[in-house]
Amino acid sequence: MTAETQAAPVVSYGRLVPVVVHFDDLDALGLLHNARYPVMVERAWTALWHERGFGFDGDWEAAGDFCNAVKELRIGYEAPVNRPGAYAVHLWLERLGNTGLTYGFRFCSADGAMTYAHGTRVLVRLDAATLRPTPWSEPFRAVGRELLRRAS
Repeated sequence: MTAETQAAPVVSYGRLVPVVVHFDDLDALGLLHNARYPVMVERAWTALWHERGFGFDGDWEAAGDFCNAVKELRIGYEAPVNRPGAYAVHLWLERLGNTGLTYGFRFCSADGAMTYAHGTRVLVRLDAATLRPTPWSEPFRAVGRELLRRAS
């Protein structure tokens, strides 16, 4: 069974998306290379949005909500990943604005118990013709509201 076909464990907010670390993701010391964490997070987000009916096929005019740009990325590393295998990325939205959003993430063990890295990323939705900020679509916002982390 691959990470893509395993059922994700339940988390109290957001989603836990399975990812796989391959041998060639490791650096010369045998650790997951620091630049691979954001790539894994991006792949997890892409899988989550595709699962919800959103995607990008290379046509920016038709990309809709996928026509966006990163404004900020923050990541902190807590523990090294030192072997290939099944892991997960815990994803949620911290803020869903009119034209921007902030999502949170944790790169963690497959069951979500151990956190290796965590961070936030700010995205701005862009109009494909002008590259100026434009509002998220209502279908996108509806899915986004489901992923919002609620204050406890």
